[in-house]
Amino acid sequence: MEQDRDDSRDEDRQPEKAPLGGAFLTVAEVAALMRVSKMTVYRLVHAGDLPAVRVGRSFRVPEEAVRGYLRDSFVEAG
Repeated sequence: MEQDRDDSRDEDRQPEKAPLGGAFLTVAEVAALMRVSKMTVYRLVHAGDLPAVRVGRSFRVPEEAVRGYLRDSFVEAG
């Protein structure tokens, strides 16, 4: 019996392309990129520190927003 569902894992998917040429990332993809938990990403989104678009019951974060957040949060040690 053939199934119509997609069995690929979230980590294996390519980011969705945004209309203006950027990409939207899932919360799990952002967490993996930043090496933090998904809860940390949700906290950043809810605090307004990381912009996101709500799609149904989930969030999509513009890839450039993640890169900007990391760039602005960078501190030099020493």
